[in-house]
Amino acid sequence: MTMTVGNDDYMTEEFRKLLADSVGRDKAEIAIKALSGEPSVSIRLNPAKLTECPFPDAENVPWSPYGYILKERPSFTLDPLFHAGCYYVQDTSAMFPGHVARRFMDRPGMSVLDLCAAPGGKSTDLAASLRERFGDNFTLLANEVVRARYNILRSNLETWGDNRTGVVSRDPSAFGNAPLFDMIVADVPCSGEGMFRKDQKAIEDWSLETVEFCAARSRRILSDIWPTLVPGGILIYSTCTFNHFENDDTVEWIASELGADIIPPEDFPPAILTRCGQVLLPGFVPGEGQYVAALKKHGEADGIRRGDPLKIFRAEMPDHVGHDGKTVGQDGRAVTTGTDRWSPEAPHVNVDRRTALQYLHGDALKLPDAPIGLITICYEGHPLGAAKNLGTRCNNLYPKAKRIRMDV
Repeated sequence: MTMTVGNDDYMTEEFRKLLADSVGRDKAEIAIKALSGEPSVSIRLNPAKLTECPFPDAENVPWSPYGYILKERPSFTLDPLFHAGCYYVQDTSAMFPGHVARRFMDRPGMSVLDLCAAPGGKSTDLAASLRERFGDNFTLLANEVVRARYNILRSNLETWGDNRTGVVSRDPSAFGNAPLFDMIVADVPCSGEGMFRKDQKAIEDWSLETVEFCAARSRRILSDIWPTLVPGGILIYSTCTFNHFENDDTVEWIASELGADIIPPEDFPPAILTRCGQVLLPGFVPGEGQYVAALKKHGEADGIRRGDPLKIFRAEMPDHVGHDGKTVGQDGRAVTTGTDRWSPEAPHVNVDRRTALQYLHGDALKLPDAPIGLITICYEGHPLGAAKNLGTRCNNLYPKAKRIRMDV
């Protein structure tokens, strides 16, 4: 089955009926037509590193203070600012859980878990919001149980660079029963109806059986992690799908079976209110679509959180270079060379775009005017990574796994 832009014949009757049952027939028809169109392109800035969008004529995303819709898709791979963690490429709809979560970021010292975090879009969004509101006075733990996806998550969060964010790989059942988190963001694995425009496999894999399996898995995931949410804590539940089985029905199950109150969603057009939450639909928004709901766990918040998760899970986590470039860690860009220890505090050497791309490609550099020894290669003032200047040549210490493979 091949999806053709401008043709919605690939949509099965089962999908059409379930979508109509979930959001209404008129809205379903608009969404189905939009799913046959071209996807939009958007980024979200890292406000600790960049405050203005680097792409001309970009439009603001209404529900994200850091989000921008681009006129066309640039080559992000060939932009040093991308590799410096100055922005994250993310669908506009995927920014909506962060918008809902910001409603409940109400006190310093919050501890937040991003439960199903890979590839890192929602984690970096949460980190940016928490840092802007509370400075260093917060904790964010990003978790991904699938090891290959965990490695992607870790790499993306290292590039983003926030030292109050940790990364682990645990099954939800392995977190224990101690109340650790004031907020849990659970963007659970789903049937992926919001991926139809971008992923042919999502279309091929979709079936009612898959929908039912995903709904059951989501309930297992939330049951396992529920003890770690403090009484009175907030659950942000989201999916990139539109059907009521995985969305409203599951939220109602969480409320009745686990013990929570469904928080009435704010009226924020173009989001569409459902029984329990809000759904963004293609055709109403430029992105691929998202469902979000918020619940408050029964019980009173009484400060019974049992410690700092970044300390509790410290042995499992890589260190981080902080957003200020001063907190040193073995994060994939920190380098030990013989007896030398590079850190982002090493002398900063600003290079032009061409030299920056050569560095990111892994090429040897010549920087005769740079200090001798370990240095930090920067582009427009933003650190990219380490090099060792020997005078006649400069050894490139950028990690091989992160290097640009295309011709620069």
